[in-house]
Amino acid sequence: MEHKRNCIAKNTVAYFRDFLWKYSVIDPTNRHNSAHPMDINGVPSFNLQQADDETVSTVSTNEITTRHFIRLRDSVLDFVGRKVTGAVITVLPVFSDTQNEALVAMAKAAELEVLGIVHEPGQGVDKNILVADLGGTRCDAAGVASRGGMLKLNEVLVDHFSKEFIKKHKVDPGNERSLAKLRQEADGTKRTLSLGTSPTISIESLADGYDFHSTVNRLRYKLSAKKVFDQIVPLVENVVKKAELDPLDIGEVILSGGTSHTPKIASHITALHPDPVPINAPETLTTVPNPPELSAHSAAIQASLIAEFDKEDIEKSTHSPITVAPHLSHPIGVIIGEDNSFRAMLEAQTATPARRIAQFDVQSGGDVIVRICGGIRGIVVEKVHKVIAEAAIKGAKKSGKVEVTIKVGLNLDLNVAVRVVGTQIGVRGEVKPEAGSVQYPKNCNN
Repeated sequence: MEHKRNCIAKNTVAYFRDFLWKYSVIDPTNRHNSAHPMDINGVPSFNLQQADDETVSTVSTNEITTRHFIRLRDSVLDFVGRKVTGAVITVLPVFSDTQNEALVAMAKAAELEVLGIVHEPGQGVDKNILVADLGGTRCDAAGVASRGGMLKLNEVLVDHFSKEFIKKHKVDPGNERSLAKLRQEADGTKRTLSLGTSPTISIESLADGYDFHSTVNRLRYKLSAKKVFDQIVPLVENVVKKAELDPLDIGEVILSGGTSHTPKIASHITALHPDPVPINAPETLTTVPNPPELSAHSAAIQASLIAEFDKEDIEKSTHSPITVAPHLSHPIGVIIGEDNSFRAMLEAQTATPARRIAQFDVQSGGDVIVRICGGIRGIVVEKVHKVIAEAAIKGAKKSGKVEVTIKVGLNLDLNVAVRVVGTQIGVRGEVKPEAGSVQYPKNCNN
């Protein structure tokens, strides 16, 4: 696709997904090296020349999307040998209901039944997960904010190689043909820099018949692209701030999109978070899936989970009354014995119903008091906000383990079970919401 876009730019459509049903609000800057969109009767469309003659035809984004679905359907048929009838589609986080409905109609025209739609990037469960999707034309973080994409990194390399060519041959490679060749090599060089330190590029007849051979090391690339890299950190910080979280609240970071292979981006993200927080990127963890394929992986997993269900059952299970669940406004945890440190078991913003089980060491023999508490964020650690319930365990042995199970129901009722591991000693109880399990007063004593 990249090669065709550089060689026959005016007859190649790129990034048409951004234009589905919303022409006027999309910045066409990233389409400078491909066919430009036009507003024809309110529908985003492209004028394309037919391959067999000079005829120019107008093709709408709807028709292009349907053709794309047909090509994907046929590719899967060739690969697995079976006809595909259903699909799960990933869409941008800013897609509206109207765009989703239009997408379903286009898939139906391609004889594909849409079983579900997954918004990318996704939100983690039971953990504050920051998902940074660093693609070519846009950067999304947890679906909260977006900025210009990482094609700016390609332009940095194009600018660098252009200056090198001018220095060697006193010729400016500024014409459309030369820039297309440079962009193609820049994209490959960017990928190579993720793995090596000094890739070499070679372009025949770049401008005025001069061939171009050059190298760029990773240090030069980092210095030239510093302004672009520095924009990633404010994006991530802004997303965390909008979510009313602190960087210390993030339990995991996932980088997706092709530009996530760039080591400098992973190091910038790593610097924002403490050491225990895993950064899922090729630079920091070699076992992570290929970042550009994460969205496809998520769609495949979702499809495998719902493939056996009827379409009506799937639609019923995705309605707002089912998918929109109550969330805890404060963490719920325990204090064991004389140790006054609060240990969260259910973090704030956990969707209900939820159930957690944890085991804790018994520091000294005898009776053990387990206090179920609501937490409140402090400057450094979470502190006790209010004691919700207490459970007394008698006869616990030193060095034994106490297992605590906390379950929050859909109506925010709290069920607690405490037992000594390996024995029949235990206690269980229930706390109703009005008793204070989730309703907290404005003033409290720590």
